[in-house]
Amino acid sequence: MANALTTTMGTALTPEGGLSRYLAEIRKFPMLPKDEEFMLAKRFKEHDDTEAAQKMITSHLRLVAKIAMGYRGYGLPIGEVISEGNVGLMQAVRKFDPDKGFRLSTYAMWWIRAAIQEYILRSWSLVKMGTTAAQKRLFFNLRKIKGQIDAVDDGDLKQKDIEHIATKLGVKEEEVVSMNRRMSGGDNSLNAPMRVDGEGSSEWQDWLIDEDAINPEMDLVETDEYEMRMQLLETAMESLNERERTILQERRLADKPKTLEQLSEKFGVSRERIRQIEVRAFEKLQKMMKQLDAEAHEMAE
Repeated sequence: MANALTTTMGTALTPEGGLSRYLAEIRKFPMLPKDEEFMLAKRFKEHDDTEAAQKMITSHLRLVAKIAMGYRGYGLPIGEVISEGNVGLMQAVRKFDPDKGFRLSTYAMWWIRAAIQEYILRSWSLVKMGTTAAQKRLFFNLRKIKGQIDAVDDGDLKQKDIEHIATKLGVKEEEVVSMNRRMSGGDNSLNAPMRVDGEGSSEWQDWLIDEDAINPEMDLVETDEYEMRMQLLETAMESLNERERTILQERRLADKPKTLEQLSEKFGVSRERIRQIEVRAFEKLQKMMKQLDAEAHEMAE
């Protein structure tokens, strides 16, 4: 199965073959409607239909490129980063279960990010950058947090900044100091010049994927704990049907929750029926959250 998925990428359509041409080519593949994606996933899962797998893969190559661009500050060839992300996408397609109710893109993000991060950790230094989930979180969040607190990127951090980062990411202060020293000076500006295909210089920002060309649910998940939990919630919510999702949002997630009476009038059923749907939806949501959380931690280990 892995070989079948690999061959669907073809030999011509690879980021190493020319980044500018590759980015232009993958924009030609349209996003799949939900119903079509579901049927393709079923065909691949039940009949090992590699053509169905190919269509799912190519329709999500822009998602991989978008996520990969978020890791361009680690001094590695962006084409290789995209290629590793494509491997994660193929793994996601292979494991994707359409019957669980959410889109491939929301499921694939975890696999794409995990593949890219593993590649960076293998390549960035001969010395392992992190062996625990907390150390990996430190590696991939240090620059972002330093930017949020306006920490100087030159030299050692101030003690108050070290304490702040260590507390936020749940690591030891000495780990923050050590990681910062290893990583200092490695960040690249969006305006840094680059060359592709011998076409002359351009800037990294020129190759950012157009946000309007990608479904909003594909937004790249930030890696701190709060935002990860929010993404897990959004993904799990997709496993609910429209009525369950609406009732749960109105009853438990809204700033001003609606009453059972208000929702019974809206849906034309009894208050008891609304309560039953709410309880059932919440139980389904909890189950899906636990499953997604377990998968996310498994890939982070």
